[in-house]
Amino acid sequence: MPGPTQRLSELPIAYDAVIIGSGFGGAFSALALVEAGLRVLMLERGLPVARDEDDWDPRKILLEGRYAGPSPLQIRQYGARQPAPIYPMQMLGGNSVLYGGASLRLRPRDVETWPISYDDLEAHYTRAEDLLGVHGLQGEDPYEPPRSTAYGAAPPELTAPAKRIHEAATDLGWRPFRLPMAINFTDESRSRCVLCNTCDGFPCRIEAKNDLTATVLRLAVTSGLEIRPGAVVGNIEFTGQRARVVEGIDAASGESFRVEADRVVVAAGALGSPAILLRSGVHEISSGGDWIGRRLMRHCNAVLTGVFPFATNPEQLFHKQLCLTDFYEDVREELGTSVGTIQDIYTPSADVISHFAPFGLKTAAARSTRYMQNLLVVAEDDPGSENRVTLTAERDAYGHQIARIDHEYTDADLRRRDYLVGKARRILRQAGAWITRRHEIDSFSHGLGTALMGESPSSSALDANCRVWGTAGLWVVDGSCFVTSAGVNPSLTIAANALRVAPDIMAGQ
Repeated sequence: MPGPTQRLSELPIAYDAVIIGSGFGGAFSALALVEAGLRVLMLERGLPVARDEDDWDPRKILLEGRYAGPSPLQIRQYGARQPAPIYPMQMLGGNSVLYGGASLRLRPRDVETWPISYDDLEAHYTRAEDLLGVHGLQGEDPYEPPRSTAYGAAPPELTAPAKRIHEAATDLGWRPFRLPMAINFTDESRSRCVLCNTCDGFPCRIEAKNDLTATVLRLAVTSGLEIRPGAVVGNIEFTGQRARVVEGIDAASGESFRVEADRVVVAAGALGSPAILLRSGVHEISSGGDWIGRRLMRHCNAVLTGVFPFATNPEQLFHKQLCLTDFYEDVREELGTSVGTIQDIYTPSADVISHFAPFGLKTAAARSTRYMQNLLVVAEDDPGSENRVTLTAERDAYGHQIARIDHEYTDADLRRRDYLVGKARRILRQAGAWITRRHEIDSFSHGLGTALMGESPSSSALDANCRVWGTAGLWVVDGSCFVTSAGVNPSLTIAANALRVAPDIMAGQ
């Protein structure tokens, strides 16, 4: 995506708004603000992806971490006594470049404890679906939330692996439906999906996935948005209680930069945003500052693998096409939340399977790959206050304090996950699997909740319009604001919420 060529250190002194991060919250905020006539600068630490052959190479993307950034996160999870460094992927467009396109809405009961209602989001969901080119079918989801309009286009017919799961789940009396997907299946004016099997977790080499660089950011740039990739934000400076200056490092030159703005919009993700706020001392300025970094959620996900007596996907076709919500409300009265969803998901390549297999089983695992088929369970998790983002004394290559992430699942989280795993196992068995095996997911790609919105600074970091309590000119518009994680993929809700709060950002208070 072309943009200005001047050095970051030579940027104009002031903008109407500076947005930190180019994921769903940042991109949709940017579009709304530039369409309203504001002069907006977006700062993104990652660079555009290459869109070449290596972007569809499982070893390059999944094992070698082609787009891993130089700044680690120190992550302690699963009962470990000490944290371990993980180098997250970073790129223009954020996680949208790697996600699988699943675009589900929260359900009205999911937001009962939020300071807003489903009705506050509904029109913005419709707008977000339109901008992302979501393909779906109204009326198939048994727990579908209210919609004011139908989807703009229908998804494609099921491929053979997805049909297998659909038939098995239907035989069990359940109601699988086609997953709403932000993928271009129909628009002939640009590259259409070729139904390959390197989608979820990979950049789309042909830009058929409707990630933000192919959709919302492209539209925002035509309306005047200025994007600066390779801009590593360190902190925000305040004049009194008002956020006024964003400081950082140009990754290419190593030079420092300072940009002044009337509005600062933080959208660096549920791990990145609290780190920036903490480095900036916002927890000492804000009346809700103790909540910054707390209540981290990520979903309690797992993949269930079935091994079949036949090759499950010999043509290596895309088949992330199905979702089941039949069990969504089964444990809400007992555990206080939804249980979650089951989704079809691809099987990684043999070399990836072999890499993660236990010693002594690597060859057998690789040989079994063509007989495998997977289901993903997305279980809601509880927002424990000790699941959090803090800062270490250690500094990265840019001189910024490194974030530490502490996370543990509750017994209730594991019960929800295991409940869904049991249902997924029945589906795979019904489809013909001989054996099944569960795999935990370590990813924080669904990270949420580290600057939750609420009705009072005594119980939240942000107000209902995602403004940081006790400050002026400062908003957080990514998944950090979520009060609960619900049981569906969060991207569409992050987008819709960013559109919802945009008028408040425009007002500039």
